[in-house]
Amino acid sequence: MIRSAFALALLFATPTLAQPGDFSNVEITVSKVAEGIYMIEGAGGNIGLSVGPDGAFVVDDQFAPLSEKIRAAIAKETDKPVDFLLNTHWHGDHTGGNEAFAMLGAHIVAQDNVRKRLKEGLTRASGETTTPAPARALPIITFENQIRFYWNGDEIDAFHPGPAHTDGDAIVFFRKANVIHAGDVFFNGHYPYIDLESGGDLDGYIAAEERMLSLADDETRIIPGHGALGTKADLQRSIDMLKKVRLRVQALIDAGKSEDETVAARPLVDLDPAWSWSFISGEKMTRTAYRSLKQAEARK
Repeated sequence: MIRSAFALALLFATPTLAQPGDFSNVEITVSKVAEGIYMIEGAGGNIGLSVGPDGAFVVDDQFAPLSEKIRAAIAKETDKPVDFLLNTHWHGDHTGGNEAFAMLGAHIVAQDNVRKRLKEGLTRASGETTTPAPARALPIITFENQIRFYWNGDEIDAFHPGPAHTDGDAIVFFRKANVIHAGDVFFNGHYPYIDLESGGDLDGYIAAEERMLSLADDETRIIPGHGALGTKADLQRSIDMLKKVRLRVQALIDAGKSEDETVAARPLVDLDPAWSWSFISGEKMTRTAYRSLKQAEARK
């Protein structure tokens, strides 16, 4: 592979449905997480897979050009079809394969706002445009707060934590297997991308991670939206970091600093070596936190 799956994910973890030009060298890797549960990596968000007597249950599906490779990887773990495909949010590196899987009979499930955003598309302040998704790519089953599947001998709970990474996030808990698929509400070891233009919120992101933490024990395995398979301890580190980000940025807001003045103060300078990456630098994390906290202030 020319570059690692995570490097590709970093480059293309934007909310656009635009595709990078060449997927020919992307390798799909499958790792066993628990009995009947796998994590699939390629380019884009990490995929969760449950296999068993009822059929395949898939969480997210990366970019459209990778659908054939992903289906082939799934077929190595089960000869049963994909019955359910759950989107953790609407971004193209998690939903790009929807149409291909739907054409093969998968029932797409997501939080209400995922269908709405995929159907309508989005034009951002930068001018970047995400065009509406094809009708076959839209979820046909949606939920507001939570939904449960009794599947492959497990109870699979998907719940909406409120605005966090976007306004349509779903966190998926395989109760018997003790595995959580966090979607992009967890970037393991990195500053998260909080999509404010899609309804994301810093305080909501922290609250969502804390809710996941309350479900986890020391044996829980957490599939992040991006990054390596995680643990409760990894999630706790993320929460601790985000609370530091919030505290420091809020202090500068309280001192009357503008956004640019807050960035110039470099409040995250000691955190950056461990947490910054090519898509979310310390400056971008600071600006996101500043804007989110100011938006929350305006809502009061």
